[in-house]
Amino acid sequence: MNIIPAIDLLDGQVVRLQKGDYAKKTVYNHNPVREAEKFKAAGFEHIHVVDLNGAKSGNFENLPIIRQMIDNVELSVQTGGGVRSREDIDLLLNAGLSGVICSSMAVKSPDAFRSAVEANPDEMILGLDLKDGKMAYGGWLETSDRPIAEFLNPLIEAGLKTVLSTDIARDGMLSGPNVEMYSDLQKRFPDLNWIASGGVSNLQDLIELQNHNLHGVVVGRAYYEGNIRLDEMRDLHKAGV
Repeated sequence: MNIIPAIDLLDGQVVRLQKGDYAKKTVYNHNPVREAEKFKAAGFEHIHVVDLNGAKSGNFENLPIIRQMIDNVELSVQTGGGVRSREDIDLLLNAGLSGVICSSMAVKSPDAFRSAVEANPDEMILGLDLKDGKMAYGGWLETSDRPIAEFLNPLIEAGLKTVLSTDIARDGMLSGPNVEMYSDLQKRFPDLNWIASGGVSNLQDLIELQNHNLHGVVVGRAYYEGNIRLDEMRDLHKAGV
């Protein structure tokens, strides 16, 4: 299983939010590039970066910092936050991102997202945010009653390979991941690479997810709070995202 360290950027700082609430942030490092260097030194080659400013404004305000992580630290980066159009996707791919995560765009502009998947199947990542089992979008303020299978199957046909799924109720809460949900998704859609996000609290959580054959897991707050050490993450990590 791929362990993917996370860096959430807000105003040029490394932060974590609780359930996506900008009013409930914790600042962990004022120098995001230094944080990325720690992951590189520990043996990680790929990280997950969220541009929280971009998610609100639609402008990739932290892209210069992400470019430093790619060019200077020599990390592979997947990013999300504020991706709203095919032009946004092309901008990020041209900037050197190895993966672009789309959530709201995939729901609101399905044709544009599908065309991006067809053109870049290895780089496109669907952000499937779930709230009480329903797809959430628009900053997690809206939900869709559309069945997940009805939404996913056309994208799989278009070449979608990877889905990053977040259980919103557990994001940033250190309450443990929703293993049952991820296991069910993995069984229903075995041809997709599933990346779990949200709720990881300790090493045992990672081991449990690994036992369910998930492709990967994003680790954020549990690392920053000292609940999981970098060497523990590295020992479980399998390269190749």
